[in-house]
Amino acid sequence: MGYTLNFAVIWANFDKLLWGLVLGLSLALASVGIGAVIGLVGGFVSSGTNRIGRAIVAAYVAVIRNTPILVIVLLIYFALPQTGIVLDKLPSFIVALSIYSGAYLSEVFRAGLVSVPKGVVEAARAIGLTRLQTNVYVVAPIMLRNALPALGSTFISLFKDTSIAAAIAVPELTFQARKINVESFRVVETWTVASALYIATCFSIAALLRGLERRFPKF
Repeated sequence: MGYTLNFAVIWANFDKLLWGLVLGLSLALASVGIGAVIGLVGGFVSSGTNRIGRAIVAAYVAVIRNTPILVIVLLIYFALPQTGIVLDKLPSFIVALSIYSGAYLSEVFRAGLVSVPKGVVEAARAIGLTRLQTNVYVVAPIMLRNALPALGSTFISLFKDTSIAAAIAVPELTFQARKINVESFRVVETWTVASALYIATCFSIAALLRGLERRFPKF
């Protein structure tokens, strides 16, 4: 028996897919924001002179980067409550994705710090800026601009990783698509539309980031 395409049920539930898409973007934004803070701390520590700090950051990055994101999500949502720390679905997923992104962004920012010319730092110190002022007003802006392409790629990757939230019943795009698929049995239509939404969103994010890169020339 041939399969006949019928998108009627998809369009009838399209608002649910859009809501799931917005939720996924919100999760990615929250996670990359928290992960950026973790990454900035990790980047500065790993490029500093404190051996213990560098070792701690290196261990964190190695462990998290070699652990599947799904395992981290399940550990925080199902295993953490066994220690008395109970988080709801959305906070637990944001924590998991933030920890995951923090490891990658630590390396992104460390590479960005390495790319800052030593002459610029020396010039800032020569005019009387303290180490903190040099890091905040000179090093950080250059590092962030140099790290912008990698930061954008990480954000797009995190947005796609929000599909894993369906494993703990967070109603993002993949969860909504799976629900529609189960209720309607329109397999091809459901996942075609869901894929198109993911692709269109990722292309839009990439275009926006390219515009930012052109607006702020690389140092």
